Amino acid sequence: MTGTQERLFGTDGIRGLAGQFPLDTKTVSTIGASLARLMDEKTGRPGRFMIGRDTRESGPDIEQAFAAGALSAGAECESAGVITTPGVAFLTGKLGFDAGVVVSASHNPFRDNGIKVFLPSGRKLDEKTEKRIEADIFAGINGPLAAHASSTDASRAVEFRQIYLNHLAAQADRPLDGLRIVLDCANGAASDLAPELFAGLGASVVTISNAPDGRNINLDCGSLHLGTLRDRVIEEEADFGAAFDGDADRALFVDEKGNIIDGDATLWVMAQYLLDRGGLESRTVVATVMSNIGLEISLAAKDVKLIRTPVGDKYVLDELLKTGCELGGEQSGHIIFPRKSLVGDGMLTTLLFLEAITARNQSASEAVEGFARYPQVLVNVTVSEKRPFHDVPEIASAAKSLEDALHGGGRLLLRYSGTENLARVMIEGKDQAVIEKQANELARVIKERLG
Repeated sequence: MTGTQERLFGTDGIRGLAGQFPLDTKTVSTIGASLARLMDEKTGRPGRFMIGRDTRESGPDIEQAFAAGALSAGAECESAGVITTPGVAFLTGKLGFDAGVVVSASHNPFRDNGIKVFLPSGRKLDEKTEKRIEADIFAGINGPLAAHASSTDASRAVEFRQIYLNHLAAQADRPLDGLRIVLDCANGAASDLAPELFAGLGASVVTISNAPDGRNINLDCGSLHLGTLRDRVIEEEADFGAAFDGDADRALFVDEKGNIIDGDATLWVMAQYLLDRGGLESRTVVATVMSNIGLEISLAAKDVKLIRTPVGDKYVLDELLKTGCELGGEQSGHIIFPRKSLVGDGMLTTLLFLEAITARNQSASEAVEGFARYPQVLVNVTVSEKRPFHDVPEIASAAKSLEDALHGGGRLLLRYSGTENLARVMIEGKDQAVIEKQANELARVIKERLG
């Protein structure tokens, strides 16, 4: 491989338009064959793979293409059918598979799909292994060119899903009797699983967006589109609402008044709950650079430190494992409880959030009290080059002056877009008008020097 343009794996596996490179049948089969050869090389025996998918219409074909390639290289493949990403990750370790393969594009539209691979530990493939698979793809080392309907053994799919549901139910310390909740399943992988789980724990469940047709996954529903959930929570006079994304590795919430509870607010609630139980021994929470400074300030008032990472649950997990911290996540709703799972799990997060508020005898809105979100402004500046900001004296000086002015009561995040020629100026602070003026002034300096 030569050059960054040949990297196919991102922070969440391989993604693209279904049917087009790298998600065409030939390439997907190559991925399956390559992974099987690498696992055989690592373990000295044929690999055993668990495969699950979300509800996209392209999912079965991609699953079969992957399995055909893996089988050609001697691996065994068993299918869990439609199941959540964290479900595959859990079952892979629980049942002794060598790898878990998820066919999903998470919150993306149905035309997209993707492949991500989990090891039995719950971690994703390491970069070295990813690069070896990419090398096979670009070298034209192929698996079979066509998938076969009999490629995967789906005979235990119902059993697999039940094992996962039983695992989640076992995480509940108390029943959910008396709670009325609304679940938005994004017409995705949680559509059958989430209602069964929460009703089985005693909650009165109203379910929306749980009729997948292969093309309506994430369509005006789920964690990216909370309007319908908010309306339904109010209409049903429910205690709480939860919205998953297509593969249910994240969740965002709505309180009984219709207010949105994002990942930052969820981290605030769960940090307090763990503190109450002696479960936040590190007195530290891990989040990303996108988390609002209000979270940092609110946690500091409880003598809890916030560590920030680059955007991506992969980086959050890396920091959690490095530091031994007990709680981390993203504003988007990926929450990780590493002592329970190394994978963000929307249903688990929902279950633990409900446990937290019922243990304190609080409503969802009461649980979020004490978390003050600061105003935020984002200004994009078109640039002709992406020089490091600290290498441009005028920009470095202006940014330093701005940070001094914020002096702990706000935050500046200055970065480049990964896909466009844009510099992004993001400021959080107490006064919207003030931070807008500050952001525009810094944007003017950047435009003068790099525009």
